[in-house]
Amino acid sequence: MRFAQSCILGRLRKQTFFSLAEANAAITEVLERINNHVMRRLGVSRRHLFETVERAALASLPAEEYEFAEWRFARVSTDYHAEFKTFFYSVPHALIRQQVDIRATARMIEIFHRGKRVAVHQRRYGGPRYGTDPAHMPSSHRRYAEWTPERFRRWGASIGPQTEGLIVAILASRPHPEQGFRTCLGILRLYRDLGRERAEAVSARAVEIGGLTCKTIASLIATHKATRPTEPAAVMEHANLRGPGYFH
Repeated sequence: MRFAQSCILGRLRKQTFFSLAEANAAITEVLERINNHVMRRLGVSRRHLFETVERAALASLPAEEYEFAEWRFARVSTDYHAEFKTFFYSVPHALIRQQVDIRATARMIEIFHRGKRVAVHQRRYGGPRYGTDPAHMPSSHRRYAEWTPERFRRWGASIGPQTEGLIVAILASRPHPEQGFRTCLGILRLYRDLGRERAEAVSARAVEIGGLTCKTIASLIATHKATRPTEPAAVMEHANLRGPGYFH
């Protein structure tokens, strides 16, 4: 590299070029002179060595052009999806809670488990956040999962009808109920330290405004204030109260 640089730049350092094509033509001319020059120590040129030794050892170029890819580790959630940059991509249901490798290019998301590709999706940049392959979610999937829509509904009902309605609304708003599991689990954690009345009030408000995400629920919890009992107004006149004239 240093030899080629010094030979090419050294020969061209005093020349002025007025276009890229003109510079490239001059570089090509100098490069040809270097490659065809017979080396004193070997008695042959660099081009001769390439044609007789190196060319036969070269491998073919890849059939596809190089494409930059990012690799990430991910954990498959209970909804059969793995996350990559706020979007979720499905994998076969048997891989719940398994660690997978995600290979992301500008166009494609590939998911590998123990070196084997188990899912491929078109990469998402907008629109729906879930990319779901129906083949990953057979009707028999529920026997493999710890959580089911009915279990979430029962949990919501144990708090009250408003929370049950919120859970039903979340599951019904997704193309597949399982896509709402992550949100339901998040709400379960958020409600863990809330009283029943406050949780019910937050649930009712969330359904009212259509806020069916954990982010909205957390915001409602932070801003919601429990109704304080109204203090009775001071009694100013009453038949049993003595006025100031009584003491004179």
